[in-house]
Amino acid sequence: MKVIEVKNLSKDFKLKKKYKGKEFWKHLFKKEKIIKKAVNNISFSVEEGEALAFIGPNGAGKSTTIKMLTGILYPTSGEISVLGLNPTKERAKLSRQIGTVFGQKEQLWVHLTAMDNFLFFGAIYDIPKKELLKRISELAEIFEINEFINQPVKSLSLGQRMKCEMVASLLHNPKILFFDEPTIGLDPVAKETLRMLIKKLNKELGITILFTSHDVGDIEEVCKRVIIINDGKIMLDDNMKNLKYHYLNKKIVEVNLIRDISIKEKEGIKILKAKNSMYKLEVDMNITTMEQLLGLFKADDLQDISISTTPLEDVIKSIYRRGKNEKTE
Repeated sequence: MKVIEVKNLSKDFKLKKKYKGKEFWKHLFKKEKIIKKAVNNISFSVEEGEALAFIGPNGAGKSTTIKMLTGILYPTSGEISVLGLNPTKERAKLSRQIGTVFGQKEQLWVHLTAMDNFLFFGAIYDIPKKELLKRISELAEIFEINEFINQPVKSLSLGQRMKCEMVASLLHNPKILFFDEPTIGLDPVAKETLRMLIKKLNKELGITILFTSHDVGDIEEVCKRVIIINDGKIMLDDNMKNLKYHYLNKKIVEVNLIRDISIKEKEGIKILKAKNSMYKLEVDMNITTMEQLLGLFKADDLQDISISTTPLEDVIKSIYRRGKNEKTE
């Protein structure tokens, strides 16, 4: 079942053209406006229970897209359906079925305690008091916040605050959670804890996750599918397994031989660096095999070998650059 459907979605912004020098004074009282396409005719859908990473460089259009999906912004053209509702026309109704967590924007009142915030949000969603207290108790146990639930939010650490933000977004039992950079600024331990909790929400509670992040670790840990957007257009839409298969097919192999032996390039094996008996090779596993690589020298000549995969972060950067290059061509 599709819980999000987007067809030919676009969002334009009218911006005032900037002038310099003499042109500035010439257009001082009459500014020419230009159209900036933040989102440019994109289409995609999300199945119920999916964990989707919606990523891209700064200014790619991902935040604009999420704001249209949640009804904060109106699209210039195209169609959106979230849980069968039109976010533009039925935002109030939709807000009772979705939750949002923003790493850079607090939704909690910092001078109130976490508990007071939860009671406040429960009243907004018209949740009966008995049901609300039960829900808070269950979530507090899952997210391990009982120790500081009665402390003012402003006194909490960033990791503690993000846990409370997640509890607040789950009080009304949303079917979809939108996460925008939820782990930004967190230390490694708090970051890993938050990732595990998000995975738990997706796997055990079946909540659909739409996740934006610049942290590749977040994407690998939490999401099974990736959409990469750049310059308002979708550059890639694939599952994580295929992404790794097609883009992480190259291995970096460093060999240290006992004596100086000449290793020559062949199809699927490229020499990146060679110095005396040390070689750094790029091996395309779709073309050749490790067995063929090791056949280039005798086992007795091998002193040391290390094998690594191209980091996913580098792969994603190359896809970003590809989109940029296509724009300039």
